[in-house]
Amino acid sequence: MTSLLTQVVVRLLLAPTIVIAAAVLAKGYSSVGDGFSAGVIAALGVIAVYLVLGAEQADRLLPVRLAPVGAIAGLLITLVVTFSSVVRGEPLLTHAPPPGADVIHLGTLELITAVAFDVGVFLLVFGAVVGILRTVALARSEAGS
Repeated sequence: MTSLLTQVVVRLLLAPTIVIAAAVLAKGYSSVGDGFSAGVIAALGVIAVYLVLGAEQADRLLPVRLAPVGAIAGLLITLVVTFSSVVRGEPLLTHAPPPGADVIHLGTLELITAVAFDVGVFLLVFGAVVGILRTVALARSEAGS
């Protein structure tokens, strides 16, 4: 059994964890972003909820319920970005637009295919980790019933 303080802290820390993951996704340690680290950070927030509040309350969270769909969407996005360059007759993972070309900006973020790839990796990592955790938690609760 966890204390009330621990439960409140975990609930309060989930939203900032997601915000930090979004910041790392947009501008990670490099100029493009870091989808893998952002996915792990967001998954750690959900893991903390599972550990403190339990599987039943964690399953009420929207990101947990959408995790399998996110993993599939992330896989599809990364595959499309990876092989779109082959369709254009270029080597794998050649990002568009090429260096020196005009780029669409969203604030300071340049919208290039590397950003789409990072979003796909984020969705894949977050969806896989949370999906696996959810499956294990549900199997454990069914075994205990």
